[in-house]
Amino acid sequence: MAEPAPWRRPAHEGPDSPYAGMPADDTAADYATLTYEVDGRVARLTFNRPEHGNAITTDTPFDIAAAVERADRDPRVHVIVVSGRGKGFCGGYDLGAFAEQAIPNHDPSKQWDPMVDYAMMSRFTKGYASLLHANKPTVAKIHGFCVAGGTDIALHCDQIVIAADAKIGYPPTRVWGVPSAGMWAHRLGDQRAKRLLLTGDCLSGREAAEWGLAIEAPEPEDLDERTENLMQRIAAMPLNQLMMVKLALNSALLAQGVQQSQMISTVFDGISRHTREGYSFAERAMEVGFKQAVQERDGAPYDDFGPSTNKG
Repeated sequence: MAEPAPWRRPAHEGPDSPYAGMPADDTAADYATLTYEVDGRVARLTFNRPEHGNAITTDTPFDIAAAVERADRDPRVHVIVVSGRGKGFCGGYDLGAFAEQAIPNHDPSKQWDPMVDYAMMSRFTKGYASLLHANKPTVAKIHGFCVAGGTDIALHCDQIVIAADAKIGYPPTRVWGVPSAGMWAHRLGDQRAKRLLLTGDCLSGREAAEWGLAIEAPEPEDLDERTENLMQRIAAMPLNQLMMVKLALNSALLAQGVQQSQMISTVFDGISRHTREGYSFAERAMEVGFKQAVQERDGAPYDDFGPSTNKG
């Protein structure tokens, strides 16, 4: 069998490698919300709260940032994939914790400090943004659902592969939320981003690919194979080439003002939870539970509980 071309050698092998002698990072690490595994040249970050729809907790952004940093520092890893166990990718923030309970600085009877809110929420955004700012390419593999805060994570990835029947969108713009990641206009353009966020409507995976939000939308049974094919094609490239290409293309994205969009969106997200309507939604969630409150939020005139809620 012929030897592979020299530019296909693993980045950490050979006496001329800048990583020669660097030990493999095989130490065990426990994360509260995800698992981490290196498989060949792929680092796999898998959300691991399937019984809660992989809903976001205060641990999630720190787990993502730590796992991404670990993959970034490992010369064996060429590409990072993020996915979820269970029925879906991520159902957004754990409203059982964030909406049903009284949270400091969210008490309607007390003074709200917007900078306390910003300091908290910006840490979530920084954790998700580690996927964008990682030196190595990142891929989101989405099945089932990726809604609300789940999109804050996925839209920071360099590539999105989504099952054709999956659901993606940000319904909380209807009340109690503005997407703090600020990525929608940068990923979709102005009009299409507004089409979704001015209604809270969602797209099916197939529509997401048609709109350019995802790179591919295979049938559910083909999602694993198609994502794996993409990752292996990326992973076959030299590590330094991947880094240069990503950094060069990120420079254009950042020049569009991503960081400013995130700052403004995070501030407005905090404000949206402290309006008259925002307080009433939180009070309703504490009264009847967040599931019922969300059902009421997404009922008439929307009535859009299926995969796609884009009506026209």
